[in-house]
Amino acid sequence: MPELPDVVAYIGALEPRIVGETLERVRLKGGAFVLRTADPPLAAVEGRTVREIRRIGKRIVIGLEGDLWLVVHLMIAGRLHWRPPGAKLTGRNDLAAFDFPDGTLLLTEAGSKRRASLHVLSGEAALESVDPGGIDVFEADLAAFRHALTLENHTLKRALTDPRNVSGIGNAYSDEILHAARLSPIALTQKLTSEEWERLFAATRHTLQLWIDRLRDEAQGGFPEGVTAFRKEMAVHGRFGLPCPQCGEPVQRIRYADNETNYCARCQTNGRLLADRSLSRLLKADAPRTLEELEALRRRPEA
Repeated sequence: MPELPDVVAYIGALEPRIVGETLERVRLKGGAFVLRTADPPLAAVEGRTVREIRRIGKRIVIGLEGDLWLVVHLMIAGRLHWRPPGAKLTGRNDLAAFDFPDGTLLLTEAGSKRRASLHVLSGEAALESVDPGGIDVFEADLAAFRHALTLENHTLKRALTDPRNVSGIGNAYSDEILHAARLSPIALTQKLTSEEWERLFAATRHTLQLWIDRLRDEAQGGFPEGVTAFRKEMAVHGRFGLPCPQCGEPVQRIRYADNETNYCARCQTNGRLLADRSLSRLLKADAPRTLEELEALRRRPEA
């Protein structure tokens, strides 16, 4: 799922292309399931000038004259692409096209699960209704950050990825933040020390800014076409079994539903392996609890 750095990269590429330009037409393909609102009608935005672009959490918000707003939520597999004017909606993943004088913005979504959405809203009050309310870590101080994450006593992984707490952080960058902070993903927010809160706040800001800068440099003025949750430069996310860049131990994982959490046991949990349901079901009582037990299990001769 595109998260804060990816959304910022999209906005940085869109601003010089469409702000001040007229949205001539919006085209939808294969039914209107991507459009989740009926009033105002989609046609109301056509012929209007783009005034600004904002970010609300992981949503991209395009503001048009007349206090109308297009809100695009890419969800997991949605992506944006900049194409020549009048580009056709022909690919199986194409959902919508936004036609401007100098180009067409395409909204696509890979896979069979259609989760990406488009809302047309009128007025600031309606726009506020889609804001989950999480703080912006670049505008908050340490006290506000700590307050937001301790309103309820949850694991750090859950607290960081809850959009009601923090704006724009998902599965990928939460893994990277927690590795940089040297904190366990299952540590409880109300049990962190003051020093650990300082580490977490600094790591959150540093990690997000690092990737904002990387993605901006990668685009080099072009349109970001390689948006993905898995990058070879990441420390732990999506790198199960590969060496941790800090200590060299293999990256571990916790799998659940369609997601997994990646972490380094040596750097983040004092060598303790966190319970992984699939591994525990497979090995039952023999499931390893430390890196040393895992290594011994690997060396055990087959029966």
